[in-house]
Amino acid sequence: MSFFLLILIYSGIYALMAIGQNLITGYGGMLSLCQAGFYALGSYATAILTVKCGWSFWATIPVAMLVSGLCGLLIGLPTLRLKGDYLAIATLGFGEIVRNVLNNWDSLTNGPMGIQKIPMISFFGIQINPYKKTGFIIVVWIFVIVSYILYRRFARSRMGRALTAVREDEIAAESMGINTTTYKVAAFILGAMIAGVAGSFFVEYTLSVTPGTFTFMVSIMVLCMVVLGGMGNFLACILGAFIIQLISYFPQLTGLTNVIPAQFKQILFGLILVVMMIWRPQGLLGREKFSMEKKKRSFLQRKKEA
Repeated sequence: MSFFLLILIYSGIYALMAIGQNLITGYGGMLSLCQAGFYALGSYATAILTVKCGWSFWATIPVAMLVSGLCGLLIGLPTLRLKGDYLAIATLGFGEIVRNVLNNWDSLTNGPMGIQKIPMISFFGIQINPYKKTGFIIVVWIFVIVSYILYRRFARSRMGRALTAVREDEIAAESMGINTTTYKVAAFILGAMIAGVAGSFFVEYTLSVTPGTFTFMVSIMVLCMVVLGGMGNFLACILGAFIIQLISYFPQLTGLTNVIPAQFKQILFGLILVVMMIWRPQGLLGREKFSMEKKKRSFLQRKKEA
């Protein structure tokens, strides 16, 4: 039972990152591999402000979003001319730069030793103990649900449809008067902001943070969640986050830690990507369809009934 609650916590944290990745890759069509970098920035923003400045967790969330969103802007602007593999390499480099800066900025981040003894979340004087898990699960999943609703509404808005048009055919979108630069950068900023929130929850669960946590494999794991569930579908990427976490903790759940090799995760993620790309590239649930024709028929039906 304890491992299942742990899976729910990490599923919620990674679902937040997967929602951001889905906006960038699933709706924007940009292959980004720097969610781990945004995740790290949000984690350290909360850790530094709570430990060194005495801020509450709730006050650090806007700062984590602001710092991550600003870095999303900084990485989004210079990489707009890059596509496909080149964009993936550039964003991967950004994630590694963030990790190395955190690892070497001793005066601010305490270097490889990281930051310890992070205060627990407090809500109206009540501390939410992460070791008891249940209260922490509720808080995390409230944020996941709210994020899902907001990002889904954004995807269904005029801006979201414009971003989808950019993904389908950038040249055609430009010819229709869509400012592709604005929408691509907006996708990076929003995707980075929600990853920063995920980082804030991560440090509040572990109550410590070190740079070695935010490796390239974190970005790969998040991408696997989106691909497995279905790109362009926020509910699917949440499902993908749960499945990936369930499989990741499979050795502990089954007691086969001595039988299954330590490289199990890496082998699994690579296998999932290959299998999904060959047999079901649309993912388990597929892309969410938003039919304007269906909306139009619904409107005409209501008007007729009135």
